[in-house]
Amino acid sequence: MKIMSFQASLAAALVLAAAWLASPVSAQTQAAPAAPVQSTAQPSAVSPAPVVAPPAAPQAAVPAAAKSDTAAGIAPAMKELSPWVMFMSADIIVKAVMIGLAFASLMTWTVLIAKSIELSIAATKLRSALKKIAEARSLAEAQMALGAKEGILPSFLAAALREARMSAGLSSDTGIKERAASSFSEILRAEARRIRVGMGVLATIGSTSPFVGLFGTVWGIMNSFIGISKSQTTNLAVVAPGIAEALLATAIGLVAAIPAVIIYNYFSRVTKSYLELVSRASGAAGRLLSRDLDRSHGGAHSRAAE
Repeated sequence: MKIMSFQASLAAALVLAAAWLASPVSAQTQAAPAAPVQSTAQPSAVSPAPVVAPPAAPQAAVPAAAKSDTAAGIAPAMKELSPWVMFMSADIIVKAVMIGLAFASLMTWTVLIAKSIELSIAATKLRSALKKIAEARSLAEAQMALGAKEGILPSFLAAALREARMSAGLSSDTGIKERAASSFSEILRAEARRIRVGMGVLATIGSTSPFVGLFGTVWGIMNSFIGISKSQTTNLAVVAPGIAEALLATAIGLVAAIPAVIIYNYFSRVTKSYLELVSRASGAAGRLLSRDLDRSHGGAHSRAAE
């Protein structure tokens, strides 16, 4: 029993000794990270040596402030890239190109409205006149049916009557018809020139507007590259506004050219249909003249037979 109690006492003593030895080691390991701070604080208190860390803080702060200012300056500029802002900030040459193309586009739509009204009215009047003389037997009856109205068909009838009156007493009907046909051709060509007025403007706008817009784009991009060389930066925020302004000129050129080409092709078809209607009027006047000539010669032959 004494031996066992001794052994128990010895074991308890060893445990207490181990616990006592372990407690300083854990205290040292917990205080170990704070030790370098104390060691660095002591030399700074001993000697006023130059500190490297304070100058590094301003150097890191300055680029951050510059970046924030730059971002703050770029963001509004990128938000304001509307067509009107780009037009106002463009070069004077690019502005002149854009204004010219806008005026050309306005002319295109003006010609569309004016020529549509003109062709519609002319075709309606001519169809109505052809219906009125469909049952006429002579040039005089046709003129009476039309009245004193002006138009392409009254012009054909007047030319036929004038030629018949000036050729009175001539024995050859072929010469009268040829001369009347020549007068009809002149009237037809004059009407074709009149009805095609404005289509040359559409053709010019449709063929030249893309190249005019391209000229404005080239000029604007040239100025953008000059600005890049002066600013010595290739930042997209600096380059993008100038390039966008230049490309706006090409966009306006296409906006002016594409409708002009479409409208020109449309009027080419409508004008061709109208001129075919005018040819019908010319043929109607020629038939009436031929009837009058045959009737006059028939009366002459009957009087000669009597």
